[in-house]
Amino acid sequence: MNKNIYSNPLAERYSSKEMLEIFSPNFKFSTWRKLWYALAETEKELGLEITDEQLLQMKENINNIDYTLADEMEKKFRHDVMAHVHTFGTAAPLAMPIIHLGATSAYVGDNTDLIQIKEALQLTKQKLINVIDGLAKFADEYKDLPTLGFTHFQAAQLTTVGKRATLWAQSLVLDLEELEFRQETLRFRGVKGTTGTQASFEELFNGDYKKVKELDEKVAEKMGFNKRFLVTGQTYDRKIDSEISNLLGGIAQSAHKFTNDLRLLQHLKEIEEPFEKSQIGSSAMAYKRNPMRSERISSLAKFVIALQQSTAMTASTQWFERTLDDSANKRLSVPQAFLAVDAILIIWKNILEGLVVYPKMIEKHIMAELPFMATEYIIMEGVKKGGDRQELHEVIRVHSMEAGKQVKVYGLENDLIERILGDSTFDIDRDKLMEILDPKNFVGFAPNQVTDFLNEEINPILEKNKNLLGMTAELKV
Repeated sequence: MNKNIYSNPLAERYSSKEMLEIFSPNFKFSTWRKLWYALAETEKELGLEITDEQLLQMKENINNIDYTLADEMEKKFRHDVMAHVHTFGTAAPLAMPIIHLGATSAYVGDNTDLIQIKEALQLTKQKLINVIDGLAKFADEYKDLPTLGFTHFQAAQLTTVGKRATLWAQSLVLDLEELEFRQETLRFRGVKGTTGTQASFEELFNGDYKKVKELDEKVAEKMGFNKRFLVTGQTYDRKIDSEISNLLGGIAQSAHKFTNDLRLLQHLKEIEEPFEKSQIGSSAMAYKRNPMRSERISSLAKFVIALQQSTAMTASTQWFERTLDDSANKRLSVPQAFLAVDAILIIWKNILEGLVVYPKMIEKHIMAELPFMATEYIIMEGVKKGGDRQELHEVIRVHSMEAGKQVKVYGLENDLIERILGDSTFDIDRDKLMEILDPKNFVGFAPNQVTDFLNEEINPILEKNKNLLGMTAELKV
């Protein structure tokens, strides 16, 4: 690696080898050649004068790409497609006259972009399924463990650690639904000619629209698509890139939300992301255990969310059948959004493989707040023994204010329970009160909800996609 030139951190530090391969030059340009071969082969099948020898030379040289020559040609022509037409023709000289026959640059460029998106969606789905699986296991393990709920990051009614994890998983289920919809509806640009009218193919096939339509259908099928655009300009609708970017931005939003929660919980010392023996949290403060993985996810997520605007602007500002002001943007935005989400899901899975829960700290925080939450139960017990509900409410309000003062002003423990036990107004038994204060009495149906969610929502997804499970998630750095 040349240390004197810029290198993309997504490639060097974050993304997987598999996702990098999908957006690599070799994948791109070998796909161009596969498209040229599929076009020529189908044109021959439909009656054009193309020989078996020409097709054989093309097929044998699909992966035999002279990149030095291609670079020289592009410098000469200032046109990447024509550079690779000539490079391919040099490797397959018999086929040179029929390479790119009737096609426009978008035939290879746009169709390859769609093939890359198709492959990248499936790889993203695999990682998404594995993160959902990790969250499901965590939710099931901790479905019964009470914890403080938070609204506005203020202590609220109890939930369970597992129930909270289902909220993270629920967001990803929505993302998965969107991803599968994009997979199901992704269209091939196909064989449409320079402005989408197929005029060049009308000439080649002597006005036979049926054959031109069949050419479009067969090439799409050979390249693995069961849907194709029936109408295009020179390019496929750039709304596709915007929709894909929105999907990836949605996954990034889900991930960022998870890291917000986890970092707050790590601050509370309730749950921590993995921290390796030799890992350094701070160069100055040796004791620190910074949530590096979560912070990396949130950083990458912001980048992906920002890219949503880029693809939206490109889609909205195209002119008529095409302009080229999408080109540089597309080369950057779509691949990098996929690469960043790929990294996000790897890191997320890595976190879930080593997430640490501290039940005693969780219990400590519960017990500091639970006396306040239990006041309604305590009032009801007093009423059962003949007390006046309004009088009891006022007494407990006064005690609550004083207990709160002990905590907030003097930094002492919450002594509300001792105050109530010492007040004859309530005449309540200590053992009975401690029984009331069992945190499990305050989580509602959270454990049941976890079980139902896993059984009815998550397990069918995991069963359907069991062939995608088993991913390992190691960080590059």
